Amino acid sequence: MSRLSRHLAPSYLPAIIAAVVVAVAGVLADNQNRIVSEARQRSEVADALNPIRSRLESSVNGNIQLVRGLIATIETEPDMQQQRFGELARGVFSEGSLLRNIAAAPELVVAMVYPLKGNEKAIGLDYRANDKQRSSVMRAVASGEMVLAGPVDLVQGGRGLIGRFPVMTASDDGNRFWGVVSAVIDVDRLYRDSGLSSPTLDIDVAIVGRDGRGRDGAHFFGDPAIFDNSPVEMSVSLPGGSWRMAAIPKGGWPATPRNAWQVRILIALGGMMIVAPMIVAGRLMAERQANFRALRQSKDQLQELSHRLRIALDTSMIGVWELDADSGKLLWDSRMRELYGVGSSMHEVYEDWRNTLHPEDLARAEAEFDAALATGEAYNTEFRIRLPAGGVRHIRAIGSTYIGTNGSRKIVGVNWDVTADVETRATLSEAKRLAEAHSAELEAARHRMEFNALHDPLTGLPNRRFLDQILLDRSRRVEAGAKISIFHIDLDRFKQINDTMGHAAGDEILKHAASLLRDNARQDDFVARIGGDEFVIIRASDGADEDAAMASRVIEAMSVPVRYEDQECRIGVSIGIAAQTDATDDLSQVLVNADIALYEAKRRGRNRQETFTGALKTAVLQTKQTADEILRGLEQNEFVAHFQPQFCPSSLDIIGVEALARWDHPTKGLLGPHAFLKTAEDINVVAAIDQKILEQALFQIYRWEANGIYVPKVSVNLSYPRLRDEGLIAQLEKLSIPEGRLSFELLESISFDENDMMVMSNIRRIKELGIDIEIDDFGTGYASILSLLKLTPRRLKIDRQLVLPILASPAERRLVASIIDIGKSLGIDVIAEGVETLEHARILKEMECHGLQGYAFARPMNANDFATFVFERRWHAA
Repeated sequence: MSRLSRHLAPSYLPAIIAAVVVAVAGVLADNQNRIVSEARQRSEVADALNPIRSRLESSVNGNIQLVRGLIATIETEPDMQQQRFGELARGVFSEGSLLRNIAAAPELVVAMVYPLKGNEKAIGLDYRANDKQRSSVMRAVASGEMVLAGPVDLVQGGRGLIGRFPVMTASDDGNRFWGVVSAVIDVDRLYRDSGLSSPTLDIDVAIVGRDGRGRDGAHFFGDPAIFDNSPVEMSVSLPGGSWRMAAIPKGGWPATPRNAWQVRILIALGGMMIVAPMIVAGRLMAERQANFRALRQSKDQLQELSHRLRIALDTSMIGVWELDADSGKLLWDSRMRELYGVGSSMHEVYEDWRNTLHPEDLARAEAEFDAALATGEAYNTEFRIRLPAGGVRHIRAIGSTYIGTNGSRKIVGVNWDVTADVETRATLSEAKRLAEAHSAELEAARHRMEFNALHDPLTGLPNRRFLDQILLDRSRRVEAGAKISIFHIDLDRFKQINDTMGHAAGDEILKHAASLLRDNARQDDFVARIGGDEFVIIRASDGADEDAAMASRVIEAMSVPVRYEDQECRIGVSIGIAAQTDATDDLSQVLVNADIALYEAKRRGRNRQETFTGALKTAVLQTKQTADEILRGLEQNEFVAHFQPQFCPSSLDIIGVEALARWDHPTKGLLGPHAFLKTAEDINVVAAIDQKILEQALFQIYRWEANGIYVPKVSVNLSYPRLRDEGLIAQLEKLSIPEGRLSFELLESISFDENDMMVMSNIRRIKELGIDIEIDDFGTGYASILSLLKLTPRRLKIDRQLVLPILASPAERRLVASIIDIGKSLGIDVIAEGVETLEHARILKEMECHGLQGYAFARPMNANDFATFVFERRWHAA
């Protein structure tokens, strides 16, 4: 049962209900406490704000009433002058008012002001011409009532409220507009006297209603955000309008009531006092129910176990017995009686069992039984019994001793029939004896097969498999200080003998070579043929001089002609030698080193010996590293096409480009073909590089054309291995090749032999695909006039080695001119490579060369740089 289901058991249900009720009541109580706390806080804020409102109203209204007394006097004395006005205004100011100054403007032009000092500039101010004050003045004139303006920032400093009082005088025609009286109340003193600026104020206050407009007026005191924070609001009634005040506690309304945690703790304690006893009672009830279930489950399991035991005993045909050692009483079940072939006539005593035992097993069986009783250890044995009806049965018996409830020693156990098992073991034992005899015969045959498997049937020498075992064995059993030398030997010209004189001759040569190697090796040297015409000699090293001397003897002996069927067969031998520098060096690596030395001997002309050195290994490793990097570069698309343009000598227009392979090496930068071409040929990936350059060149043709660059012809190199590739044409047919704008450059060093049908067929089909053929490096290879007639190439490219000397060598100039003439006579365009200077270009132009290519105009560049080069027409600057 999961933890959740246990908690939701019926015994816990009252506790869960009580917990839910307590939780709901606690939430309601906490919420009610918050509501009461908020109401109390709003009442406290209102109590603090109301005196401020009262003082503001009384201060502003009191000062306005003072001014109204002055106005009443002006209405009775409309011709009042500055002196009289100052005497009356002084009386108003002397009563402790908040007024800063009073100005009288008959006909809306200021004529009198008090105090006059500091306010002289106000005399003569025409309200109708003053943009800042005209609006409030005209509003007072229009309404006939006092208009309150401000608070405003005063020019003489501070802030003030300005009351505009329209003044009417009596005349024969009725009331006549006399002018306006303006009274300025000091706002900063008003704030201070009303308590708004008090540092002990516990509330934050904001006021809106500039110019007495109430809620519609602008904000002018406090933080305007107070109005958005559920404030306590009051209205300040003023003459001619009102203000709206809002207040909240300092720092805003508290998120939780001050007594929230006290209330919550009390709620939690009360809930625990209710729920905890119910949980304890529920747990006790759950445990009681669990005990009931466990007892019921144990009873069910016991019944199932008893049932299974009966089935197992009946199925396995096992008999159960029990012996009381003190009384000798023996109890057997029905299966035991069947096993021993006895009926109900058995007296069920120990002697009944003893009498059934086979005489040969009697003593042993009784001794084992007595030992089990004496030691109390497990009883486990096997014996034979004689059946009453005749015959013998093998019985397997196991038992265990224990002390009964009455204190007597007892042993209980089981018996079962193992006669079939004993007979089977006997049969298997005989089969094992026969198998061992057969195995001995197989072992002898194995030794014969192993010898055949480890030796070459032709020469009788050990083979490659034997060599591998020897290398491993000697690596494990190196004598102290002993070093090993390995000779890797390869027969020269063996293939020619095999091909021209037959395999029988080749076999005789191999047997002759094996005999010579055994004759020139020491008795304890290991000589093996490891495949084809390759042999290996392993010997204890006596120094480099002795190794070289032995190799020389083998080379000299192999150089003697061998006669086969009245014909002389001459062979040679190339030998690579490698020796351990330390007795613990791995012999497998020494063999690899010997193979490296053999490769170097063949590379240097065969029929010679080479000894492995560190420099040789470094060269081989560098070649291997370059090969690995080339393969990785092909996978990572590091081989990129660079393009060198070709120019018309007369117009200097671009008539084509040559796509050249470059390796954008991740660490060595941009590398030319000299850095990778030789290794690429060795690992046979030149065709793959050609294919990538071709695909990039085709892509750039379309890309340049999309950008407004038209290149009439793109030339791509085609290597000889790729020219002989049977799948070349199928690969080309899959590409989108613009007809007449692609040509393949074939090196002149390629031999265009008519017998190479694949090369000639591919050239023909290349032309059928609309691809031109060019001969590159003309003048340095095998091409002849007949080759040109057979191939009918579209262009010849004169090698730069012939072009460079034409400035100083008349003979070279005549040779180049002859080649150009041959091309013209055969209808073949001639492109000159290696145009290094403008003087080269001038001479070749005079020779009527079709195209120029060289550093005088442009170096090879990537596709983007080439596009920029064409747009900027840089070659004209050259």
